Amino acid sequence: MEFLTADWFGLILTGLGTLFLIGELLVNMRGLFALLGIAFMTIYFTVYLETDSFTIMIILYFLGLLLMIVDGKLINDGTLAILGIVSMLISVGLAAHNIYAGMYAIIGVVVGGGLSFTLPKFLPSRNMWAKLTLKDRLTKEAGYSSLNVEYEKLVGERGVTLTDLRPVGTIRVNEQDYSAISNAEWIPKHSKIEIVQVDGTRILVKKITEETKTDHPPIR
Repeated sequence: MEFLTADWFGLILTGLGTLFLIGELLVNMRGLFALLGIAFMTIYFTVYLETDSFTIMIILYFLGLLLMIVDGKLINDGTLAILGIVSMLISVGLAAHNIYAGMYAIIGVVVGGGLSFTLPKFLPSRNMWAKLTLKDRLTKEAGYSSLNVEYEKLVGERGVTLTDLRPVGTIRVNEQDYSAISNAEWIPKHSKIEIVQVDGTRILVKKITEETKTDHPPIR
């Protein structure tokens, strides 16, 4: 069993562990890959660490994996993913008994993580991600439709310009501020306006003159 403590063996353990753990998120293996990944990483940390350090380092490793998942589905700016990768690399690097074993372990995480993204080409992909993406899209569409209905109710409402419309500016209607556009005319600030058309969230307004304020034409 001396090969377990060999410097190069850390590459195999961390590589396979990372491959299976990330692979479990990408392909539908009914938890098999998760069990294999946990087993390989547990063996790696058990071989190199004392009990106290083992707990800390394995938590650090799985925390990094969790940060990658959260970034992929919630944040999407790469910040948490980078922190997650760094956390995983630090955990396996510090667990090694010397610098060479640490380098092998870090290379294993990088290689295993990279290879995991090839698994969907050969194994059935999880539809979990597609369902979550579809749910996000439907939620956004529902919110956009709700916004359209709210804007459509503004037709015929009157308000005042908060900025000059040249032809785009800001108006206030019923104590709410909106971005609006005039029909190719310049409308000064503090002018009274009426909303004549709404197209999606595009609000078209016209300036209320003395003539438009009169409900009936003057009698001559």
